Amino acid sequence: MNKLQIRGTELRISQIGLGSALFGSKISRGDAFRLMDLYADRGGNMVDTAEVYANWLPDTEPSASEKTIGEWMKARGNRNRLVVTTKGAHPRTETMSVGRMSEAEVREDVEGSLRRLQVTEIDLYWLHRDDTARGAGEIVEMMNGFVREGKIRCFGCSNWTVERMREAQAYAEARGLRGFCANQMMWSLAAADKSRLADPSLVPMDEAMYELHRETGLAAIPYSSQAQGVFTKWEEGTHAEDDERIAAQYRSADNVARWIRASRLAAELSLPLNRIVLGYLLSQPFPTIPIVGPNTPGQLLDSLEAAETKLTPEQLAWLDKGEA
Repeated sequence: MNKLQIRGTELRISQIGLGSALFGSKISRGDAFRLMDLYADRGGNMVDTAEVYANWLPDTEPSASEKTIGEWMKARGNRNRLVVTTKGAHPRTETMSVGRMSEAEVREDVEGSLRRLQVTEIDLYWLHRDDTARGAGEIVEMMNGFVREGKIRCFGCSNWTVERMREAQAYAEARGLRGFCANQMMWSLAAADKSRLADPSLVPMDEAMYELHRETGLAAIPYSSQAQGVFTKWEEGTHAEDDERIAAQYRSADNVARWIRASRLAAELSLPLNRIVLGYLLSQPFPTIPIVGPNTPGQLLDSLEAAETKLTPEQLAWLDKGEA
């Protein structure tokens, strides 16, 4: 699998990232090891995790995903071949409206992740949520402090608004500091309706965010890149807007139209539908590394096969709006 250079860093990340939200919980330690082995064997080098994964599940060991990845890296002795990345500064799940962005709280998360992942440095550290009660400059200064301490190499944001991202980047640039090297947002060919999200703190890609990435070349590393398999589910059965198998944010006439266009393009190119879904992200005019969340080796292989899929600007425009 080819690797993409992250602007302003020495990081080279494989074209597709592996999601691990359920590693060590619903996906057993053994099954997670098998998925990570397969991913690494196929050239993958970034397993996406977070301090909070999967703390929302009952009777689950805290931070099970990070611990599982740390145990795997130790068992395989492959830390130096990987881009070690995790997320912190997420509100506690029982108090989602209360930010956790003080220096002490973020330090707790960073140092906890270092222990659980069994590493001395995190290559790419994500601020999982924003805290708008704090100035973006204060947050940038704090993260640069962790870089100077050698705890992290660079940092990105996840679920931040465009306005706050621009504020942070401008502050960093004006003072010669590191800014965000990447952004992790909800994005897929199936458009997410923010008003129907179960968690309103999630931030989907929108036109303003897309323009920021296009202008600056900032790397996009989208989660929910396959929209929980919505197009595949519709391919297998009904596509009614009240289909309970589909998350509420994806149930729309617009997405049904996108599915129909994607299916037609897949037929024209003699490709599986999933390769069009991931190819849409892989073909953007700025570095884009979709994160996939397979439960089985077959699902992972199906997603990794999309790494070579490149669509033209005209095909992307047609998938988006039905016009080239």
